[in-house]
Amino acid sequence: TIAHLLKKTLPNNIIAFARDEQKAQALKAQGIEVRLGHFDDPASLDRAMQGVEKVLLISGLDHNRVQQHKNIVDAALKAGVKQIAYTGISMRDVNTSVIKPFLNNHFETEDYIKESGLAYTFLRNTLYLDGIPMFAGAQVFDTGIYLPAGDGKVPYALRDEMAEAAANVLLQSGHENRIYEITGGDSYSFEEVAKVLAGLSGKPVTYTDADATTFPDTLKEVGVPEFLIPIIAGFAGDIKNHQYEQVSSDLEMLLGRKPTSLGEGLMGVYNF
Repeated sequence: TIAHLLKKTLPNNIIAFARDEQKAQALKAQGIEVRLGHFDDPASLDRAMQGVEKVLLISGLDHNRVQQHKNIVDAALKAGVKQIAYTGISMRDVNTSVIKPFLNNHFETEDYIKESGLAYTFLRNTLYLDGIPMFAGAQVFDTGIYLPAGDGKVPYALRDEMAEAAANVLLQSGHENRIYEITGGDSYSFEEVAKVLAGLSGKPVTYTDADATTFPDTLKEVGVPEFLIPIIAGFAGDIKNHQYEQVSSDLEMLLGRKPTSLGEGLMGVYNF
């Protein structure tokens, strides 16, 4: 998002929040002010918010992320921030999600922001096109795609274009108190993803609708990190249950052009 902001505004209009000063050196080198702190440290958030008009809150991944998000909202309110944008998730019904406790955090955060009285923009992102390799597996061109996702479809979008949309929201007016469903222009099943990958690679790529009960064990056997296994399996279950089958033109509107197609995106993701 910062890279896209820099294309349209000066570095001195941007403040970045970081936990690690060393990891933020690249931002400093571009003339961006970096304020240090942690989502669990309200005092550091208070310092970071001084003189800030708009905040982009990228949803966290910590086990206590709802409280962290609340800390940020509280600090923004205290500092007189005018608008907060939050990246959530685009889905049909979180109450029937396989991983409701994990995904419901987004909607709890949205509710807290609304109740705060801050002007808000909710950027409900679909699943990342860049995340397809996580589902397809490292050996996709040798073994095909093995996933318990049924014939469910997803309107994948590139993270970079989601970031560009977020930058445009921050730079423009008229997005206050709006909810945007950030999706690609078309939905695809994993059988269709396999066909696109076959076409790009010139190799046969198959899709197997895996057994959901044994799938976590399969992930463990191929070395997927323990914390990722329930997340991957949960997203696959939600895909199978058609949770992500909603296509919106909001991303196209925010970009001012059509989002990158699945084929074009996969060419970049897999370096064809």
